[in-house]
Amino acid sequence: MNATSTAPRDADCGAPVVELGLPVIGGSHHRSSAGTAGLDSSEASRSERFAQMRAGELGSLHSWELVTAVDGPGTRLTTFLSGCPLRCLYCHNPDTMEMRRGEPITADELLARIARYRPIFEVTGGGLTISGGEPLMQPAFVARVLRGAKEMGIRTALDTSGYLGAHCTDEMLDDIDLVLLDVKSGIPETYRKVTGRDLQPTLDFGRRLAARGTEIWVRFVLVPGLTDAPENVDAVADYVATLSTVSRVEVLPFHQMGRDKWESLGLSYELEDAQPPSPELVARVRDQFRERGLTVY
Repeated sequence: MNATSTAPRDADCGAPVVELGLPVIGGSHHRSSAGTAGLDSSEASRSERFAQMRAGELGSLHSWELVTAVDGPGTRLTTFLSGCPLRCLYCHNPDTMEMRRGEPITADELLARIARYRPIFEVTGGGLTISGGEPLMQPAFVARVLRGAKEMGIRTALDTSGYLGAHCTDEMLDDIDLVLLDVKSGIPETYRKVTGRDLQPTLDFGRRLAARGTEIWVRFVLVPGLTDAPENVDAVADYVATLSTVSRVEVLPFHQMGRDKWESLGLSYELEDAQPPSPELVARVRDQFRERGLTVY
């Protein structure tokens, strides 16, 4: 998913809530953040933490930050959870690849931090965005935080690839005002090359959101030689145009800001020689979305 780039925090917070059977890598935008500063880590034992995570009382948090007009409207407190089922080749935040790398934080502790920013949210029209990694790796924790935020009158957003959309219950969707949906490819073969996973769950989740009337911002990462083929972009744009609740599309140009993290983690980085897209390529891709009547940024 696309989230933010910060220094890793190593703390074993127990087994993942969702077992997927593959090494996992999360992705994100590159921005500075507060890490987990200001939040107290859980002191529970390993077995206690496992039980708390199953109950949604405890989560694995990579970092949090306060940003404006990035992860939704207004000023947002964006929380980045650890763990992701995708293996995105362009991942900018591979230090969120495993849940054990995050800090164990209770939902109550996180909600107390969120509550401090209610005046800012009210003035700017902002709110809470839950991102990752992939937040739906920790659905019980996400559900608890969303419910707590809505009880405080805070608007909420979920930043997700949609791959684990089946883990997002209708009750969770009732507590979500906006979904930032990362559509990484429109052609199944390209999607598998980019992520190591299947495209269909993302398509299904987007259609489910539209059917419920949930507002969607679509994000598409433009990587020359990987996702830029006209037929791939057309497939994404054709799909997005069928979702009646999409209010904007963000075309995000690829960059190399996360390359050093792959090396520091001992991971093989396959896009070593990839270049950022030219202004002409970015313009062409944005026009492909605009041709479907979509609002593009």
